[in-house]
Amino acid sequence: MLILSPSILAADFSVLGKQIKEVEAAGAQYLHIDVMDGCFVPSISFGMPVISSIRKITGMIFDVHLMIEEPERYLEEFAAAGADIITFHLEASRKPDDVIRKIHGLNKKAGVSVKPATPIMEMIPYADLMDMLLVMTVEPGFGGQSYIPESTGRIREARRIFDERGLAKDIQVDGGITADNVHVALEAGANVIVAGSAVFKGDIGRNICKMQKAFLDFKR
Repeated sequence: MLILSPSILAADFSVLGKQIKEVEAAGAQYLHIDVMDGCFVPSISFGMPVISSIRKITGMIFDVHLMIEEPERYLEEFAAAGADIITFHLEASRKPDDVIRKIHGLNKKAGVSVKPATPIMEMIPYADLMDMLLVMTVEPGFGGQSYIPESTGRIREARRIFDERGLAKDIQVDGGITADNVHVALEAGANVIVAGSAVFKGDIGRNICKMQKAFLDFKR
């Protein structure tokens, strides 16, 4: 199943609720929520209060991407705030398997993310446990970057690893994805697409329509 997950990091926060409603009305399935702590990545974004606030206005699946050190410290809080999927970075935790089990213990789906410089092979010990692998296609922490071309081979490698083990896992990609290049990630094996600027800059409904058309063209 191909899934679009618009990233609110690119939204206009003065009208965030309105834009989320536009995203939902246009048919996007997930809402990608980037949480940054200023330590794991240089930027600082938002946390539980924002998630709790927007949880009240939509039933969309909240796809929460934790770019924070020691994510296990805050899993209960993010679950209580309304996260449906909690993704943490492999590089940010000493015991990723424990983090995954803790997320599952909160009745949430667990995602594992890897930075562009982290070998895909490092996720293998956790392949059975995770629900989704997030392959970062830009350096985490800043919006508006261009897709790193080497990411395509990394997506393909991740899909091969899952296929060889008979695992039907989601592969998410995040960074520099547009309606014009999304086919590259889809062909490599990704099925959950994060898009920020490509959705929120300009006409949101029209932008989502363009992305959905690209999904349909790929299926054909």
